[in-house]
Amino acid sequence: MRDPKEPSEPSDLSDEQLMAAYVGGDDGAFRQLFARYAPLVARVVRMHVSSDEESRDLTQQAFLQLHRSRRDYHADRPLKPWLLTIAYNLVRDRWRALGRLREVPLERAPQQVDGTAPADVALENSHRAQRLRSALATLPADQRQVVELHWFAGLPLVDVAATLGVSLSAAKVRAHRAYRRLRETLRSSGKM
Repeated sequence: MRDPKEPSEPSDLSDEQLMAAYVGGDDGAFRQLFARYAPLVARVVRMHVSSDEESRDLTQQAFLQLHRSRRDYHADRPLKPWLLTIAYNLVRDRWRALGRLREVPLERAPQQVDGTAPADVALENSHRAQRLRSALATLPADQRQVVELHWFAGLPLVDVAATLGVSLSAAKVRAHRAYRRLRETLRSSGKM
């Protein structure tokens, strides 16, 4: 039997096993969970806040909340949706604290990492990103959340459903309607 204080190997345990180990006192398990999920949580949160700094802050708060409520975790349930639900709740709390929905500047475009792409390609990518953000902004919040989690964060619909607290069927319907509406919006603007 493994000593719970002994750090676990990075690739040999599932998320749920790591969480159980962490609840049992294995600090290394928490570090592994953080390494696995901090980038995903930061990406999901970044879609809802106006700065990288705010995204980092909310990501840290999500893991602090995971730590504080670790004893409430049910080992028979998947960890990823539970953690993303914590992150979404923190984003909602931030919006409430601000007293309004956040504003996203439409000019914000993906940054070129290596600067090797020609300027016209970078400009076209910027225009496409702006059109997509504009189309996403037309979706109802429940549909937009499904797209963000499924498409941008790469979660399977079953995890999206668990994260949002809806049935798998509801998540599928929201995804279908959202993707159809995005397709129609982009086609009608002649930008697809």
